[in-house]
Amino acid sequence: MADNGVDSAECERIFKRFDANGDGQISATELGDALNGIGVSSEDAKRMMDAIDKDGDGFISFQEFFEFAKDNRALMKDFAKAF
Repeated sequence: MADNGVDSAECERIFKRFDANGDGQISATELGDALNGIGVSSEDAKRMMDAIDKDGDGFISFQEFFEFAKDNRALMKDFAKAF
C-alpha cells in the first residue's frame, strides 16, 4: 500500500535494515553504522538523526521513519538501492 508515493512495505524493509538489533527503533549508533556503511559521514548521520527523531528521545520509531520517508522520497529510493 502506498501513502503519498511511499510504499509502506518497502519503508518497513529499509527500517529493519537500520534497526540492527531488531528492537523496533533505530538508535543513533545503528543509524550511523548503516549510513557509514554506504559512505555517509558521521556528521551527516548525526544531522539525519536530529531531523528524523522528532520527539527527541534518542531513537527513531517506525512512525518517525515513515514520516521522514514521505517527505524524502528521493532519498528513500537511494536507500532502497543501497539496502
